[in-house]
Amino acid sequence: MRALAAAATAVAAPTPARLRLRLPLAPRAPRSGHCRAASSSRLLRISCGATTMGDETSTSVPAQEQEPAVGAGSVKQQLSMLVLSSLRATVPEVEVEPMVEVSAKFADYQCNNAMGLWSKIKGSGTSFKNPNAIGQAITKNLPSSDIIESTSVAGPGFVNITLSNRWVAKRIQDMLLNGINTWAPILPVKRAVIDFSSPNIAKEMHVGHLRSTIIGDTLARMFEFSNVGVLRRNHVGDWGTQFGMLIEYLFEKFPNWQEIGSQAIGDLQIFYKASKHRFDNDPEFKERAQQGVVRLQGGEEKYREAWKKICDISRSEFDLVYKRLNVELEEKGESFYNPYIPQVLAELSSKGLIQESEGAQVIFIEGYQIPLIVVKRDGGFNYASTDLAALWYRLNVEKAEWIIYVTDVGQQQHFEMFFNAAKMAGWLPDPKEKKYPKTSHVGFGLVLGSDGKRFRTRSTEVVRLVELLDEAKSRSKSELLQRLTENGKIVDWTDEELEQTSEAVGYGAVKYADLKNNRLTNYTFSFEQMLSDKGNTAVYLQYAHARICSIIRKSNKDVEELKMSGAISLDHPDERVLGLYLIRFAEVVEEACTNLLPNVVCEYLYNLSEMFTKFYTNCQVVGSPEETSRLLLCQATAVVMRQCFQLLGITPVYKL
Repeated sequence: MRALAAAATAVAAPTPARLRLRLPLAPRAPRSGHCRAASSSRLLRISCGATTMGDETSTSVPAQEQEPAVGAGSVKQQLSMLVLSSLRATVPEVEVEPMVEVSAKFADYQCNNAMGLWSKIKGSGTSFKNPNAIGQAITKNLPSSDIIESTSVAGPGFVNITLSNRWVAKRIQDMLLNGINTWAPILPVKRAVIDFSSPNIAKEMHVGHLRSTIIGDTLARMFEFSNVGVLRRNHVGDWGTQFGMLIEYLFEKFPNWQEIGSQAIGDLQIFYKASKHRFDNDPEFKERAQQGVVRLQGGEEKYREAWKKICDISRSEFDLVYKRLNVELEEKGESFYNPYIPQVLAELSSKGLIQESEGAQVIFIEGYQIPLIVVKRDGGFNYASTDLAALWYRLNVEKAEWIIYVTDVGQQQHFEMFFNAAKMAGWLPDPKEKKYPKTSHVGFGLVLGSDGKRFRTRSTEVVRLVELLDEAKSRSKSELLQRLTENGKIVDWTDEELEQTSEAVGYGAVKYADLKNNRLTNYTFSFEQMLSDKGNTAVYLQYAHARICSIIRKSNKDVEELKMSGAISLDHPDERVLGLYLIRFAEVVEEACTNLLPNVVCEYLYNLSEMFTKFYTNCQVVGSPEETSRLLLCQATAVVMRQCFQLLGITPVYKL
């Protein structure tokens, strides 16, 4: 088992000495719970400062200037490069970042630099008389570009930018020819660890693990689409005091457990509860269990073998959930990092960070009344010591630039203190310095039942995830069968199609109901709401996608041929609105990654479906003079919707 490795043997590819990075350009007003993402308009060239430990190295990456290739990145990124060039010509003496935003009213985009610049240069002998004059100069100094159709200046220097219809149409057509991956955003890192799901061995996965699994998988998919190497880590709780209890109970009840194997344990949840009851009520058994932990951690073969068996049974249960959700994870549990703890604590101690307090070894963090305990009074390690060792490993062995932890908001203080300890050790730079590596805690709220309380079954037990997901699929299938029977189309469906569609719709509904909310908020779990085909639900969006596919099929045209021979035009206002929203896809994904908020993609997907409905209502597609162009717009919308589904971990359906 990997968990028994005494040292890292496979070292990940080192951080390259030079990265093409871009930090977010003039981000939107921060949403609740956004991460401390660094902000800059420029690509970076990095040089490395090092913190060493043995033969390993941890790097801090300072930002220096390096600009992207022309035409690279999202629309906002490309406009920002044009604005940056203009700003350098307009106010060469002032270092300023371009402030480019989507314009809600007067144009497509807007540059908002003039007022800020005026506050910096007024009274300094500048020739500019007011912010409007600065805005006029920014407009005049914009480089010639086929992106921009026209500009105007409003009020105190707001520069309104209208995009060229021809350029927008070409950008969409190029995507259809070359693939949606050409619209991947440029992120400021190339390697990230996303730590999510992380259930405890021998315990049931609950809805909190469901949220962590769904949110973490979506973040991983968004980063992977953005060409970031993602290490998907399942930090399972496989190393703790509960194992002494479980192993001793196994030995007592089934002396021949090795012969009968997994049958000895049976239902692991029932087995766990029985051993816990014995532990709580039998002092002699409790003492044996505590000694069992010592013998396990000391490497005694019999105990290691029993531990491995319990872990394997638990993993098979977890895999039932992961298979249904189509989630991939690589397990590196607490036991994997255990061998690294002594050397990590020795480094922290040598830096004067660890002190003794009431018999425990602790790190005092400024601003917190309680210290971070890294060694308990009995000499045992805990979450903090394991997390510090894991972070050291991820920085020095796996060479991650961004380490993201997806857990409930109740663990926020632990992560704040743990991150601060890492900064005190010199492993992480100050967030204000806009350097990498960095860490982020992605917190999320509770899943509630219809009574507004924590979601549970009637017996007050936590809901089993496999049963919950299977019920979503079952309800989806029942509704699909009823609808197909009523409209007489059931004969057109095979059993396999019914099964696959029910899974896609049912599991997708559970995911979307979670992801469409700001992750920091609690949300109420309701099968009725999430499986509704009205409003902002996955079912509604699946219908919208299937409808577009039906339009294309009924045209009897070969879309692949149209991509090569046809052209897109955006002459009708609703064609333009749809086209403009399509090309904003990259900056939406960039925003979702920067702020670690999957609901941004959900909001975009729902709005896109609404815009398509308006376009289709007002613009005849099949049989119109503009049929080719409009079919290509239909195809582009379907492609972008499918990519949104993919980012959210939802399987799209092509007919419903």
